[in-house]
Amino acid sequence: MGDRAAEEALVLRYSRLVRVCSRPFFLVGGDSEDLIQEGMLGLLTAIREFKPDRGAQFRTFAELCIRRRIISAVRTAAGGRHSPLNNYVSLEPSLFLANQDFAPFGTAYPSHRDPEDVIIRQENMSALQKALRDQLTGLEAQVLDRYLDGASYAEIAEEVHRSAKSVDNAVQRIRKKIARHISRGEYSES
Repeated sequence: MGDRAAEEALVLRYSRLVRVCSRPFFLVGGDSEDLIQEGMLGLLTAIREFKPDRGAQFRTFAELCIRRRIISAVRTAAGGRHSPLNNYVSLEPSLFLANQDFAPFGTAYPSHRDPEDVIIRQENMSALQKALRDQLTGLEAQVLDRYLDGASYAEIAEEVHRSAKSVDNAVQRIRKKIARHISRGEYSES
């Protein structure tokens, strides 16, 4: 067992990393705080199981443990229903970019794909983006743009003159709209 004060210091130091790692994921039946708690459990696992003699930096190991714990929670919550949601609904900026050569950690599609698959995926992403934009309120569109730019809830709240809770609610509504759109079968990973 390690030093409790050192563990607490590491938890405080890496709590932002947990929030960053949990941001792109959607937990069926939960909210962002549930994912953050799962990420914190992953961080505690990293703190307790890190071995410096293995050649990896602690931050790298911690990020891996955090992401694995979050992905495990998302998969468990999704169960067998709605196969497009079995991994997660991502709000990573890459979801809305035309160049889809970058695959976020934990995605089911391989990084080396057939060019035809890349084009089909780009078309699907464009269709998803357009359909989503048509369903968003003005506030949700503003929140999504700033969220995808990496702004924190507090920064977004200040810009849109709303509370951080209002921003969180908007993000949750956006995620639900994406999930609804995907579960209707109007979008596929191809």
